[in-house]
Amino acid sequence: MRTNRRAKRHAKHRRAVALAATAALLPGLAVSAQAHAAERDVYVASCRTSVEGSRVTAYCHNPYPATDRVQLHVECARWWDIDSDSAPVDIGPTAYAELTQRCWKEVGGAWISHQPVPDPRPGT
Repeated sequence: MRTNRRAKRHAKHRRAVALAATAALLPGLAVSAQAHAAERDVYVASCRTSVEGSRVTAYCHNPYPATDRVQLHVECARWWDIDSDSAPVDIGPTAYAELTQRCWKEVGGAWISHQPVPDPRPGT
């Protein structure tokens, strides 16, 4: 009888340890899967900006197989200086583009926005 109780107690302990280990691992697997899915779906061109005086230039290269639509946005430092946005430019696979905008005086900030372009092939 004593051996039977001990076996039951050990079985309960093993189940509790297994459940605790599973509960500890599951959230990590879910986060890892989400990060991997997000990594796989994002295809945006790599861009860098350069500010020289009142002129901003963005240099963009798209190393991915999908087309990326980029746009340069410039915020001017002076309240009376008009902020500007460039025309959107489609950058195809392995393509390169330069976008330029300017302010009358100092540049307050500049950034690039990305928008995926739908595949023009039918059925995709």
